[in-house]
Amino acid sequence: MHIQLDLPMPPSVNHYWGIRGKQRFIGKEGKQFRMVVAEAVAEAGVKLEGRLAIHIALFPADRRRFDIDNRIKPLLDALQNAGCFEDDEQVDELHVTRQGIKPQGGCTVVILNIE
Repeated sequence: MHIQLDLPMPPSVNHYWGIRGKQRFIGKEGKQFRMVVAEAVAEAGVKLEGRLAIHIALFPADRRRFDIDNRIKPLLDALQNAGCFEDDEQVDELHVTRQGIKPQGGCTVVILNIE
């Protein structure tokens, strides 16, 4: 079983989380991204169990530099929160690629059972 989702570009960890004193919370951009991911997962109607492989293609909106690893944790967190899988501990393989520029950016996520 697998699922493919076309999503907006995940916010970086710096914009996903907010910090107030010693308290860490999901910020405005993080909440908006979670909502979009939850809608996409609900529409797909799939919850994956067992061991998983995830392939992520990131499409920047412009030529600005960014670290691809800063986008992964917010994406996995949002997918887990949306019920796509129980826990990101299930992920045994993770492949991330930076693709060409796409107006307004985005990402494509393919998640596969590998058992």
